Amino acid sequence: MSSVASIIRKWKKFETTRTLPRAGRPSKLSDRGRRALVREVTKNPMITLSELQRSSVERGEPSRRTTISAAIHQSGLYGRVTRRKPLLSKRHMAARLEFAKQHLKDSQTMRKKILWSDETKIELFGVNARRHIWRKPGTAHHQANAITTVKHGGGSIMMWGCFSAAGTGRLVRIKGKMTAAMYRDILDENLLQSALDLRLGRRFIFQQDNDPKHTAKISKEWLQDNSVNVLEWPSHSPDLTPIEHLWRDLKMAVHRRFPSNLMELERCCKEEWAKLAKDRCAKLAASYSKRLEVVIAAKGASTKY
Repeated sequence: MSSVASIIRKWKKFETTRTLPRAGRPSKLSDRGRRALVREVTKNPMITLSELQRSSVERGEPSRRTTISAAIHQSGLYGRVTRRKPLLSKRHMAARLEFAKQHLKDSQTMRKKILWSDETKIELFGVNARRHIWRKPGTAHHQANAITTVKHGGGSIMMWGCFSAAGTGRLVRIKGKMTAAMYRDILDENLLQSALDLRLGRRFIFQQDNDPKHTAKISKEWLQDNSVNVLEWPSHSPDLTPIEHLWRDLKMAVHRRFPSNLMELERCCKEEWAKLAKDRCAKLAASYSKRLEVVIAAKGASTKY
């Protein structure tokens, strides 16, 4: 009864039943000092807590790091890992914006006919090779409880692959440093067959980035000779292609298998690529529309993708 009565009194006085803020120890940081910290962080987002602490001391307001951090959090600012994005010039942003506006009008049927392609490097012992283990305290460094690693990732392989809303196409290993001639051979042996396997028809749309090997004369000639409709792609736009997320899925699946050598790594890559779900491919392909909308909203600048 006392709890109910207390809730009724709170509602009559404050018109809320939520737990209200309680008075605590007064902050040693003045309102003026708090505003100065927020200005510093807004002006230089990469400033460190140590630098903020020194500037606070210089203003005559020595504060603990936790006090400074809490004051900045109250203003809605939080420390986060910076994202890596391509450097975009005004020309790049204008081209991205024009591309997004032009292709946002494309029909859903046309988008389903896009065959996305790219190359990626997959390391034998990559950064994603994480594994949980049950162990007793103090035994973290025992041989049985550790994953052995080697310098420089133990080697890596380059892979070319393609996919569409219907699923994954061919995945092939690039042996050695890829040249324009090698890229033409990859297209000759895998592109049309992938489109056939995915039932995209002869009028499918091929997407590739503007890598010099892709835009070389012999590559363009092959695409023209085989009547392949190429999607004109804006430079520095990995956020527009959904295949980047599919590469991430592949690498996570491969590293969960812990291949021990490069031959086994290649085999795992091809097996896991074939296992990638068709609904996942369809979902990623469908995100293309949203990516275009986000680029338009950002006026051609980098996006969350």
